[in-house]
Amino acid sequence: MSLQNKLNRFKKELTHVGSEQTVQKQASNESVSETMQEWDGFLGEKATFDDQHCIVRERLYDQNDRIGPYQVKDLYDTVQRWNERPQHHPLSANGRKVEDLLFFDTETTGLGTGAGNTIFLLGIARIVDQAIQVRQYFLPGPGNEVALYHHFLSDVEEMSNLVTYNGKAFDWPQVKTRHTLVRDVVPQLPAFGHFDLLHASRRVWKKTYESLRLSVVEQELLNIERKEDTPGYLAPMLYFEFLRSNDPTILKGVFEHNELDVITLIALYTHLSKVVLDGNHPSLNVTEQYEIAKWFEAVGDLAEAEIRYKRLLDTTHSFQSKKALAALYKKKKNEIYAEVYWKESLKEKEDSESFVELSKIYEHKYKDYDMALSFAENAYRTWKNTNRIVRNNDEKVRLAFQKRIKRLKGKLG
Repeated sequence: MSLQNKLNRFKKELTHVGSEQTVQKQASNESVSETMQEWDGFLGEKATFDDQHCIVRERLYDQNDRIGPYQVKDLYDTVQRWNERPQHHPLSANGRKVEDLLFFDTETTGLGTGAGNTIFLLGIARIVDQAIQVRQYFLPGPGNEVALYHHFLSDVEEMSNLVTYNGKAFDWPQVKTRHTLVRDVVPQLPAFGHFDLLHASRRVWKKTYESLRLSVVEQELLNIERKEDTPGYLAPMLYFEFLRSNDPTILKGVFEHNELDVITLIALYTHLSKVVLDGNHPSLNVTEQYEIAKWFEAVGDLAEAEIRYKRLLDTTHSFQSKKALAALYKKKKNEIYAEVYWKESLKEKEDSESFVELSKIYEHKYKDYDMALSFAENAYRTWKNTNRIVRNNDEKVRLAFQKRIKRLKGKLG
């Protein structure tokens, strides 16, 4: 067959395919038109951009509506308290207004973070005119992501801080992945700060609850009990069923689940901030108070950590708190107070670490090698007598003890 005949044949095939695509597009438009009537009844509106469209659904909550035990005014009080406290903390809203916070969650077609995973629902909650505005951006089908991200990013470009639950590891990285596919025709991603409340919840309650899923946290801490909720794991299946049937009512439970997720974040951020700022919040047990004290120390707020540890000296966590105070004073190069608290901890329990630290102080600060040797030998004895699981570095630790003892004996002649 000549080249010209091949080109003519290919041209006919293109024309045939084009006709089929035109018919399919017309049918699709008619289907979308019918579907939009369904969305209108579900508080959703069609938002178009560049020959594509998404669905934007909005709901407003009054400022007096309660989310568990909290109202909008409690969030205002919380942000004000953070602004009155200049010290750094990962939850601090210092320098921000309530209106700067964007409470955010997504629903996706899977749990992976690769390009094959699609976000089909972006949910946000924010404070507008002292009320809660919830907006959800829905992908009605493949080929509409430009419209989805155009409208979402246009709405949130003035926001300065995300508040999520596991959003640092999942939701926002997934947004970044999908954004790379359409970044040439939609707004850039904002440079958000980020409060991930999963990380904060783990800091406070990791030893209290076996699971810190959002559904567990909201029920245990906020007394929010979902009735007839659509579980998140069903969302992908329901979305695929929607794509097959084009029936929006299938997704009603998914929208409501996502809506509850984002407004719950408002209450959870308020609650977490309160328990961290109050220190002895009535809902906290001593283990949780101790974990918060450790958190302050970890972020470098040693003054606040010192206050929190001292509050626990007459509790069941007194031994841990005394050791923590001794280590804290060591960081602050206050060896006198460090010595006091290492010795106080030993009154409660023989501990090889406390003995070692006292040996260091007496060797290097006081040059009292007799006492330093005594503490070192007690440290070695305690370590050997402790019922321990054999670890790979045991030999290394044993040699370190023996090296210290040998050095001190050498100094004693």
